[in-house]
Amino acid sequence: MTNPQYNSTNRRYRFLLPLLLTMAIFAAACGNSTSRGSEASTGSTAAAPAASPQPEQAAEPASFKTVTTINGDIEIPVEPKRIVAEEYLGSLIALDTIPVGAPGLTLENLYFKEALTGIADTGTYGKMSPEKILALEPDLIISGMADSYETLSQIAPTVIVPYGDLKNAHEELTYFGELLGKEQEAKAWLAQYDERIAGARAKVDAAIPAEATFSILEHTDKTTYAYGDNFGRGGQAVYQALGRKPRAEVAEELMEKQWAEISTEMLHKYAGDYLIVTDNGLTVQDFKDDPIWGSLPAVKNNHIYVWKEETSWYYDPIAVLSQTEELAAWLASGQ
Repeated sequence: MTNPQYNSTNRRYRFLLPLLLTMAIFAAACGNSTSRGSEASTGSTAAAPAASPQPEQAAEPASFKTVTTINGDIEIPVEPKRIVAEEYLGSLIALDTIPVGAPGLTLENLYFKEALTGIADTGTYGKMSPEKILALEPDLIISGMADSYETLSQIAPTVIVPYGDLKNAHEELTYFGELLGKEQEAKAWLAQYDERIAGARAKVDAAIPAEATFSILEHTDKTTYAYGDNFGRGGQAVYQALGRKPRAEVAEELMEKQWAEISTEMLHKYAGDYLIVTDNGLTVQDFKDDPIWGSLPAVKNNHIYVWKEETSWYYDPIAVLSQTEELAAWLASGQ
């Protein structure tokens, strides 16, 4: 038996279906017409406007700046993101700038080794691998090796600052603060540096006579070297930060050339009242037991400090600050 309600509903749906189909076709036609009209008025497809970020392109020229270097004026990124640093790694870290690559020897710097996790090793210090650098896709390379410019500059904008051109922590931090647009960070770091250096110097001045002379030495199996105030081994800490002096008869030579190879016969000429000695094997007692070293007044008076190359070799601002405080603690102790 047929349900009257079902028949009534079925007839109603049969009547509405053609009407709904007609309305759907009409709506689709209007939509297509509007789309075609819009395309005609713009002369492009609907996806074209999104593919052209004009504001970003207009801002691109402002993302580079010109800096003056020993190789002339060059353009570098205003805010470099991928720096390879063959030299001056400590200054970059002080400015909270971590590079993507650096040579192996600088990555071993114990004064900031913890900050270097994940940084790629670019090869031997002074002989970085162009292939390794290229793979890092740097946007800026910083080096102290003038003869590397031709090769490195083909990879990315390269700033060469020859070793020794920047004489101390203030010159380094100020220079790289300006180069990287971090002037305020440099000023803030140097303010803390000066405060801590002043504290260390005050302790030494209270314990050591002003006229006492100092020697910065490196002892090896074959020879001994004396150093000036800008060649590592504690020279920056003793002669710059603490304001101490070498013996007068060798001061001009050391401060001009920055190093001298000396024989055992010449040791008495260079040895001051206090000796800061780099040696990877010998101890203070070993120097006391040596007939030549043991005859020096500084060694007899127990005024000799021996540390390893891994501690004394580095000369960046972070290392110099730590070395200064370490030596100040020894000198103030009277040992």
